[in-house]
Amino acid sequence: MRKVLCIDGGGIKGVFPAAFLADIEEQIGGSVVDYFDLIVGTSTGGIIALGLGLGLSARDILAIYTDLGEKVFSETWMGKLANFARFKARYSNEALKSALTDTFKEHKIGESKTRLVIPSASTTTGAVYIYKTAHHERFRQDYKKTMVEAALATSAAPTYFPTHFSEVGIPLIDGGIWANNPCGVAAVEACGVLQWPQDQIKLLSLGCTEEPFDYNPPFWKIQKRLIKFLNVIMHAQSSSADGAAQLLLGHSNVFRVTHVAPEGKFKMDGAKTSHILAGLGREKSRHEFPKLRSTFFIEKAKAFEPVYKLG
Repeated sequence: MRKVLCIDGGGIKGVFPAAFLADIEEQIGGSVVDYFDLIVGTSTGGIIALGLGLGLSARDILAIYTDLGEKVFSETWMGKLANFARFKARYSNEALKSALTDTFKEHKIGESKTRLVIPSASTTTGAVYIYKTAHHERFRQDYKKTMVEAALATSAAPTYFPTHFSEVGIPLIDGGIWANNPCGVAAVEACGVLQWPQDQIKLLSLGCTEEPFDYNPPFWKIQKRLIKFLNVIMHAQSSSADGAAQLLLGHSNVFRVTHVAPEGKFKMDGAKTSHILAGLGREKSRHEFPKLRSTFFIEKAKAFEPVYKLG
């Protein structure tokens, strides 16, 4: 059996899946990375995936998020308005870059303990741009790149953070614009690239909470209509990703875990609610672990042997 872990994007709401995984690790007495053959993460999920690949515990990653929230999303309302007036991103990415550098240092993607897929997108061509470990002979470059670069690229959410320029000058933005829920990407990678038999793949997909779908804003509330329209896009993308994964792998092989919260309860930059998200993540783990244990957390995955190695 091959096991795949997918983690959605969602800004500071990444506390929810991080706390979920931290509680799982306490129950299994080890690291979740040892139980998965492939981890796919977008935006905040990409940061978590990179951390797990490096060998960090989910508890350590959760601690980073808890400490990071207030530093990254600390701009005042006046500052946000000034940035908007100057057509700048709402937040600087300097605090995020500093925190990621403290965490990942100079570690390369090629140091990951498992296969990784980290989505981003190029603003030059409009094409998808995906960082991957060297788990196929075609993947000759990304494993040499730093984890910090991949983390900054996948999390450069438009309007929230400035575009990230790779070390060779490619302008990259958040992979969430096309794969915020990356389970469809993961299913294609597992079946199409890695050629794993479809009936031998189990996929665990973690959300960063979601809101009930509702699209009926008053006509005169332009900003509300825009926000609702963006929610339609995100819901549709997630639904499409779930459907693609289920079609490729079979409905019974795809496990989705998230939490439906009231509208506006949690925001991408809502650092003040991170402690609530952490509690929800641990509570969800307590509820879901008995159902997930036999599928994902009995046997460890085979050791990952990349096609190309550093040095």
